[in-house]
Order: sequence, then structure tokens, then C-alpha cells
Amino acid sequence: QVHLVASGGGLVQAGDSLRLSCAASGRTFRTDSVGWFRQGPGKERESVAGITWSGANTLFGDSVKGRFTISRDNTKNTVYLQMNSLKPEDTAVYYCAAGSSPFIATMARGYDYWGQGTQVTVSS
Repeated sequence: QVHLVASGGGLVQAGDSLRLSCAASGRTFRTDSVGWFRQGPGKERESVAGITWSGANTLFGDSVKGRFTISRDNTKNTVYLQMNSLKPEDTAVYYCAAGSSPFIATMARGYDYWGQGTQVTVSS
């Protein structure tokens, strides 16, 4: 079992930055791929970013490319989502997820474990 805790959300203004963290406990998730998803008001959950276990490969959704980066520190069992140049449309609950696949899944069913979500609100 892997227990994930997402944190770092908050209320910011457009153009600001935030860094989300996804901390894992339980068995190590050093060999898991990790993804970040978000779900805005009245919207479906969408894939934001993903990273393989080594950190060598990353993937981003079209709406965040060039603004968000993802990284991981396996010594701390933590994955980070750096969000820059935030826009009001980035407002959502952000979830991290971990899965044993060596590939980055962009669908929620590709992950076995989910964090509880952290709210990001971007005001205009």
C-alpha cells in the first residue's frame, strides 16, 4: 500500500506561482510513475503532468506545457509540481496518483493509489 498526501495548494493571483508536493508513505514508491491530475468546477478530471520513477521522462497536458514542471526526490519519497504563470482556468482540486507502470499514464485508471487532493484557486 502507498499512502499519498498532496499539499501546497492555496489562493493566488493570476501570474503567481505555486509548488505542490505529493508525499508518499507506506511501501516505497521509488519505482512508481506518478501523475498529477486536476478537476475544476463542473469539469472532468484531466491529466496535468506525469513523471517516471527515475525522473528521466515527463509528460504534460497541453494546457500547462511551458508553465508547469514536475520533479521528484526519491530520497524523500516526494514528487513536486511547480506551477508558474498561473491562470484563473488553472483553478481546480489537484490530485497526485502513483502506479507501478513504468510508463506515464494519462488516464486515471492507469494509477493504483491517489492522494486526497489540494485546492488551487487562481484569482484574476
